[in-house]
Amino acid sequence: MTPPPPLLPPGRLIALDVARTLAVVCMVIFHFTFDLALFGHIPADTMSQPFWYYFARMIAGSFLFLSGVSLWLAHGQGLRWRSFWTRFAKLVAAAVLVSTASIWLVPGGPIWFGILHAMAATALIGLIVLRLPWPVTLALAAVVFAVAWMGRSPAFDGLWLVWTGLAETRPMMGDYVPLIPWAAPALAGIAFAKALRLDLWRGHTPSRALQTMTFPGRHSLVIYLIHQPILFGLFNAWAWLNAG
Repeated sequence: MTPPPPLLPPGRLIALDVARTLAVVCMVIFHFTFDLALFGHIPADTMSQPFWYYFARMIAGSFLFLSGVSLWLAHGQGLRWRSFWTRFAKLVAAAVLVSTASIWLVPGGPIWFGILHAMAATALIGLIVLRLPWPVTLALAAVVFAVAWMGRSPAFDGLWLVWTGLAETRPMMGDYVPLIPWAAPALAGIAFAKALRLDLWRGHTPSRALQTMTFPGRHSLVIYLIHQPILFGLFNAWAWLNAG
């Protein structure tokens, strides 16, 4: 008799792991293509093409949306402060690591407010809206998104206000995900999870194969941190082998 698949940690929603895994795969595809252009294997202007421009934004939006869903699943029925601050501390530490490494390693400029910074900041914002009715949260998401189209001001051009997204001049960064408009998908994720009561969808134990397939979705933060160094190493190794 085949033994049953091992249980996932209590409270996980396999559909969320599937969605996050797809986002991780898309992220790796984007960065692999970026590296192909960076190392001269495809035209240098590839990543400025409309498809890749919107593909990158779809990936960032999906991660923030899913972070909102995750926040509701974890704390919608009651804040678990220790769990929240542990997760928050991991995000902040990872964001600091990325900012520090990007000073020397990231083409396009240091990352002072990228996707990890945005996820940490929107987690704090999420705490404020968790108890609001979902239509109100969704309306707030629409307002945040709309503000992005209402004009910019040089008053926000200072580096210390880079997180707002209201600067008249886009800062030079390898990855730039300011709160306006990127808090919108995170708020929409909270509203979505609350409206559909996704906390009631848990309980089914997926097959071992599905659990294996969704491994990236359960370890997306680690994969985010290590995949580019691995890709850079592989491209450099390939260049060295061909140079020899």
